[in-house]
Amino acid sequence: MIIRTATLADLPQIFEIGAKCYPAEEALTQEEYRGRLLVYPHHFWLLEKDQEILAFINGPVTPIDHITDEMYQNPALHREDGTWQAILGINTSPKHQGKGYASQIMKQVIRDAQAQGRKGCVLTCKPELIAYYEKFGFCNRGKSSSALAGQTWYDMALLF
Repeated sequence: MIIRTATLADLPQIFEIGAKCYPAEEALTQEEYRGRLLVYPHHFWLLEKDQEILAFINGPVTPIDHITDEMYQNPALHREDGTWQAILGINTSPKHQGKGYASQIMKQVIRDAQAQGRKGCVLTCKPELIAYYEKFGFCNRGKSSSALAGQTWYDMALLF
């Protein structure tokens, strides 16, 4: 298995996995994934084995310490010189879930963000995933202002 950054050639597999991981109201279109790959490919990590993508994490770099709903829709908000690595999507192929693959990539994302001199990583999650992210050192900052898909989200931050 290897962890690498994504390319446009990975788009079909990325879209297929993403469509299976999220309810329709939260899932990205193929064009939305394409936009992210075009703008911040170095912040789109894949775990791959034998040319099969098992899991992926992606998100822009931002100067603000929390996720906004606009970040999900507008990859142009990415700022390579930003101080925070935002995490907008964590996906594991359903046939490979429960094997720790997302955790492997998350550890790489954290290492990369530290090596790039970021202040930390930020994400939003549903209540049932708070404990999962706390295992990586993320702190729950309370309910997010996000209204994505009409869900309740929590702001999580990992400070370096």
